[in-house]
Amino acid sequence: MSKQPLKILLAAPRGFCAGVDRAIQIVEKALEKYGAPVYVRHEIVHNKFVVENLKEKGAVFVEELDEIPDDGAPVIFSAHGVPKAVPEEAAKRNMFFIDATCPLVSKVHKEAEFHYRDGRQIVLIGHAGHPEVIGTMGQLPQDTVLLVETKEDVSALKVQDEANLAYCTQTTLSIDDTADIVEALKQRFPEIKGPHKEDICYATTNRQEAVKVLAPKVDALMVIGAPNSSNSNRLVEVGKIYGCEKAILVQRAADIDWSWLDGTGALGLTAGASAPEILVDEVINAAKERFDVSVEEVSIREENVIFNIPRLLRDEAA
Repeated sequence: MSKQPLKILLAAPRGFCAGVDRAIQIVEKALEKYGAPVYVRHEIVHNKFVVENLKEKGAVFVEELDEIPDDGAPVIFSAHGVPKAVPEEAAKRNMFFIDATCPLVSKVHKEAEFHYRDGRQIVLIGHAGHPEVIGTMGQLPQDTVLLVETKEDVSALKVQDEANLAYCTQTTLSIDDTADIVEALKQRFPEIKGPHKEDICYATTNRQEAVKVLAPKVDALMVIGAPNSSNSNRLVEVGKIYGCEKAILVQRAADIDWSWLDGTGALGLTAGASAPEILVDEVINAAKERFDVSVEEVSIREENVIFNIPRLLRDEAA
């Protein structure tokens, strides 16, 4: 029986960004240099496959420092960043800790601190409860950062001084939604200061732009990523808005209900910034078992960003 033809249009860029790649390398190099266990506070990146892989190598994942014994083993903070109270507590306990916060998240932290030192109240655009948002808000004293998630939140803001405001954003948001919120902020508070350079990171921007190009060309869109991955969820939303209403998030090939693709001639495929390429290959290979597959890459630009790992691990690697 002949297989139904399926054309897969593969978005590029897709998958790992430089910050995720750096964070995973930090855990792997720490395991090589210091041996197991290496403790990691929170998922190093939001991807179950990556986390399980690192667990097999000897990484122990915890949510809080009080779960870690005083055994001198290294403690790594995740790529999402942590509130200042976390390294302060680690220092009090004389823990050996390594910060794997993405440099682009650290940039937002520095911006927030700069504006706060200049006497401005901070408005943070982001998703409540996301580790990155918790980390950014935790750079400053409690109740000094106001969080907005939607345009509607802007009208309800109660600020101390309309002439002394600045905004920052989570790095993994929808570019379009964030632009709308920023516009609403500027309309209500014309003197509000913004970042010198866009806070939404290059990888989030590139992956969303690639999906915008892909979405009108396909009957269905599949995004490989974790349910708790902000940037992956945004890719599904962007696909639906830009011409492909049939869009889903899947963690890996085993999770796919293939009947969902009934009647699909062209499938768009991409991966969130914390999903490894091996999971993309896995989905394509699983599709080939069921369909007569042809693959075409749709590339909007090249990415060549690299973030160095900390020197104490780099020297060993060299």
